[in-house]
Amino acid sequence: MSRHMRTTVRLDDALLEQAKCEAYSRGETLTALIENGLRLVLSQRRTAPRRSRVVLPVCRAGGGTLPGVDLNDSAALLDLMEGRG
Repeated sequence: MSRHMRTTVRLDDALLEQAKCEAYSRGETLTALIENGLRLVLSQRRTAPRRSRVVLPVCRAGGGTLPGVDLNDSAALLDLMEGRG
């Protein structure tokens, strides 16, 4: 025994018209077309596309921070950046 549930779905008017025409051309009901579309979408695997590995550039230039700059002291760093140090 098959159970059916009645529900309301809000569709764009143009999309609904296209769906009705498609169902008619296939010789099936609008409900059957919507059910088949949902089954198709739900059966697709939901894996994220594989992304290529990102290689970050490495700076090999000498140098470093200026004398007296402590990157662990954000308040002092902000003072230096704003010319208060």
